[in-house]
Amino acid sequence: MPLRARTLLGPGPSNPYPEATVALGQPLLGHLDPVFLGVLDETSERLRTVFGTANRRTLPLSATGSAGMEASFVNTVGPGDVVVVAVNGLFGERMVDVASRCGAEVVRVDHEWGQPVDAERVLAAHPAPKLIAAVHAETSTGVRSDLEPLAAGKGDALLLADCVTSLGGIPVRLDEWGVDLAYSGTQKCLGVAPGLAPFTISDRAWERRIERPQSWYLDLGMLGGYAGEAAGSGGRTYHHTAPTGMVVSLHAGLGRVLDEGLEAVHARHAEAGRLLHEGLQELGLELFAAEGHRLPELTTVRVPDGVDPAAVRKELLERYDLEIGGGVGAYAATVWRIGLMGPNAAPDKVALVLAALREVLGR
Repeated sequence: MPLRARTLLGPGPSNPYPEATVALGQPLLGHLDPVFLGVLDETSERLRTVFGTANRRTLPLSATGSAGMEASFVNTVGPGDVVVVAVNGLFGERMVDVASRCGAEVVRVDHEWGQPVDAERVLAAHPAPKLIAAVHAETSTGVRSDLEPLAAGKGDALLLADCVTSLGGIPVRLDEWGVDLAYSGTQKCLGVAPGLAPFTISDRAWERRIERPQSWYLDLGMLGGYAGEAAGSGGRTYHHTAPTGMVVSLHAGLGRVLDEGLEAVHARHAEAGRLLHEGLQELGLELFAAEGHRLPELTTVRVPDGVDPAAVRKELLERYDLEIGGGVGAYAATVWRIGLMGPNAAPDKVALVLAALREVLGR
């Protein structure tokens, strides 16, 4: 069955930058080839730039963004450790699940979906947790939460941030904010195909890590001997066969972002989001996320009364090869999610999705 070219304006994956796609066609290299290791080290350095960190243990994990979440917890949390999780959407829920599987005593701080994290409530939830976790850009609701207040009041706790939908789309300044661990995915604002999880851990968090975590594959102690801290050491410890083609593609995608300039990329996402928000409201549609905390790269909009949300999405896909996402959880049938990420953060994509919605909804 031949594949069709789609415009991917859902919550991810997004269409990749052309440079990332072209890089997938480069000659395949072995995972211990010196040329590849040079690309891997440069990729880690580029990730430090977009993460806003000097952490030497910054690397692309060989799995999707969810593995970044799991790596964060299995390497820092063990039985009986107290973990406070801010839950304001699906991915906060997943953090609770993963932390509990590590045997942690999880204190969840629930928020209304569509609202940002309340730092005061999160910090007051427990006097001395080992780790506090929050989602920077909640993909299920289109909400941005501020991480600085959590870092300012974390005390001795480690702070973990889910940056899957924020990295490469809105400013991420981990060192400036005081974030200890963070992870992302390649398939959203970084403009690369799914398959890698950009990850970073501070020295502070590293010193408190679990020496022998329950996951062999995600053991940062072993992974660090291959990537991240191994850069420039003159030796590498074999751990697994890295997806070399994907790393080369990420290297190219990050190069595209950095050539444009992070500030310019963030401004482009901001402008595209503004145009979409205004255009949706001009169509008489209501935005879901709290005003002042709406993501430009991932917009949530309420489905109008009397409209079949799945039928609209199906028609957009079949008539226009245009994908938007449905809601999740309790909002699966009442919210659409529209992504403008990576190369799709552009006025022509805004015009396309607004025109298609106008046609399908008859507005």
